[in-house]
Amino acid sequence: MSLVHQTSPIPLVTYPEVRAALLAREEIALLDVREEDPHAASHPLFAANLPFSHLELNAYARIPRRDTRIVTLDDGEGLAARAALRLRALGYTNVGVLAGGVRGWREAGGELFQDVNVPSKAFGELVEARRHTPSLSAQEVKALLDDKADVVVVDARRFEEYQNMNIPGSVSVPGAELVLRVRALAPDPATRVIVNCAGRTRSIIGTQSLVNAGIPNPVHALRNGTIGWTLAGQQLEHGQARRFPEQVDTTGREEARRQARAVAERAGVRRIALEKLGELEQPGRTLYRFDVRTPEQYRAGHLPGFLSAPGGQLVQETEMNAPVRGARIALADDDGVRADMTASWLAQMAWEVYVVDGISAQDLAAAGDAPRALPPVAVTDQQRVSPQQLKAWLDAGNGTVVLDFSLSARYVARHIPGAWFTLRSQIGEAARKFPSASRFVVTCGSSLLAQFAVADLQALAAQPVYLLEGGNAAWEQAGFALAAGEERLLSPRIDRYRRPYEGTDNAVSAMQAYLDWEFGLVEQLGRDGTHGFTVI
Repeated sequence: MSLVHQTSPIPLVTYPEVRAALLAREEIALLDVREEDPHAASHPLFAANLPFSHLELNAYARIPRRDTRIVTLDDGEGLAARAALRLRALGYTNVGVLAGGVRGWREAGGELFQDVNVPSKAFGELVEARRHTPSLSAQEVKALLDDKADVVVVDARRFEEYQNMNIPGSVSVPGAELVLRVRALAPDPATRVIVNCAGRTRSIIGTQSLVNAGIPNPVHALRNGTIGWTLAGQQLEHGQARRFPEQVDTTGREEARRQARAVAERAGVRRIALEKLGELEQPGRTLYRFDVRTPEQYRAGHLPGFLSAPGGQLVQETEMNAPVRGARIALADDDGVRADMTASWLAQMAWEVYVVDGISAQDLAAAGDAPRALPPVAVTDQQRVSPQQLKAWLDAGNGTVVLDFSLSARYVARHIPGAWFTLRSQIGEAARKFPSASRFVVTCGSSLLAQFAVADLQALAAQPVYLLEGGNAAWEQAGFALAAGEERLLSPRIDRYRRPYEGTDNAVSAMQAYLDWEFGLVEQLGRDGTHGFTVI
């Protein structure tokens, strides 16, 4: 990081420097600190979206090593410099700002990508192009179902996504579970297995996982997923709860273990004994530790220090879970199947990935969700107010203004009556529209995020700023009413990019445009040239 702006304490980092680090597979965290919607509009391939609004909530878990090389970027909003300064305050010692941001990247000849989780989606398209992953159209699949053919449709998305909408008759089998669970769902080798997701990536990766593992059944992806199904004018189900069978017989588990291990070996996955895992904790190297089983299994018992990252979603959202490109990744489960299959994909995506061997039931000693590592908060007891005190202030009508820093979707769904929605990243702009106030009270769902906004707001406001203790959840638990709706928005709803494959009310043009974009990703990968992907 050699180029330093004369008036800034934060070094500027050029496009050639970042590109050189990516090509050399050096550790680097290229962080797009804008909100998700502008990030989805345009960003470099390996720019991980870590919005300034949530920086304190995510930094320590996602960038565990304080001397990691970090480069922040925006598109001229000024967020990159603010985030860099904040990261320094959090203890990170090697932080710079991308010179020129998104525009500078493009003007220097860099390729820019749209949408979210682009490395994984582009990799999925490359897999299909190289391996010619078998697929069937929505019309062909529906004809099989209408004819009551010997076919099983498995949905490789999260269970929550499956519940929102699914192919009629399909069963939820999140991606990393496929090789382990498919035999119970299709014990007859003649049964055709069809894998679907909402768009393309998880269908392709799920289908190719079964092909790579060598299951005897004919396997096909549902081409273009639920988008393709909808574009064909076919109806989806909603609110279903069909899930893969929990129990796997000994023979099936051993066969799945053997097949997954063979795939991992072909992909160049490394292995490490649990007792030697600490050897990967070396100076200058980041080590991510992920448990790739289901969230329910993780909460029941997991290795201390491991984060929950179900394998299918880890492959789908790699840069969100591991924003330090070039880091090491260690994967764990309780039978090896899901860790080996997940690792096989990460290795092809140019990660140095290890499967942890020798895990016993006694080793899975940590239960519940992993504790969140957070920086200290400078909020005094005098600045904290209870729901009862806030209610009294609001009832008195003495100029108390409530600012809600929740995700916009959560604000719209439920918020304290009269509260104003504000994005932390937009707080300066929002301050110019604040109503007249004698005091401000900040809140969010739990007060976890809002506590970090207290100092931001106090720097802008002459009035005292308070934190609602326990946030909106405490307000509701106290028995006070909540409101809903989009009124009182001080900030635009740019914190969430609306995926064209989500929900059931997307425009046909948006869905088709999304598919067209995915088809073009392989060409974009070629122009970018930094990915290092291989396909076995």
